[in-house]
Amino acid sequence: MSAALPRVDLRHAVEPAVRYLSRPVAILRHYERENLRFDLVAGLTVGVIMLPQAIAFAILAELPAVMGLYAAIIGSIAGALWGSSDQIHNGPTNANSILILSALIGAGFVPESGGFIIAAGVMAVMAGIFQLVLGLARLGILVNFVSYSVIVGFSAGAGVLIAVKQLFPLLGLSLPARDMQEIVLGTVSHLDDLHPATTLIGLATIVVLVVLPRISRRLPAALIAMLLAALAVGLFGLEERGVAVIGEIAGRLAE
Repeated sequence: MSAALPRVDLRHAVEPAVRYLSRPVAILRHYERENLRFDLVAGLTVGVIMLPQAIAFAILAELPAVMGLYAAIIGSIAGALWGSSDQIHNGPTNANSILILSALIGAGFVPESGGFIIAAGVMAVMAGIFQLVLGLARLGILVNFVSYSVIVGFSAGAGVLIAVKQLFPLLGLSLPARDMQEIVLGTVSHLDDLHPATTLIGLATIVVLVVLPRISRRLPAALIAMLLAALAVGLFGLEERGVAVIGEIAGRLAE
């Protein structure tokens, strides 16, 4: 006689998923009103920091700036309601931007095209579904098998790649380049062709980002730098002098 199959208790398999998906109800039910003022201040602080970052990360992935804002808003809401930590803000990151760009270019999509934008949205939905399934299956423990040296190496490499790829926009150069070596060599050999106004705006922005945190860490350096740069472009008419600007964010996706 064949051995009887073990009985599977579906209740123990379903209960964690139901408890996880109903977490927003539990948050609202047990929320303490005296924390509202502190949470509002924290939310505004995170929003002020995330606004320029979201725009920058979208541009890094060669996507419309408005898509970075969408990702920051939706990611923050999802993280607040279903995230595993009260202290971590969610949204786009530099590493994700690089991965999206490299994956879509490798798949044959042309940056800034309609197909590229649609494919990036589909990739975001797929990544979210995978993360949801892995979370419900409690497979987050797999991250513990990724060594610290791998994480540090990936983060450092991403930082170097981002810095090198921004040399052309920083100096106002428009040259064909397929890899980091061509970017560095092209920058060195075409220093005489840099755009003075663009370079001045870029270097001044870097100075603001470095100096302001040393004065006070409460100042939103990234947001202030972005506002000062936009103000300078508007007051001195730098767009007519060749300084590249994003334009109206609300209308970029339709283009």
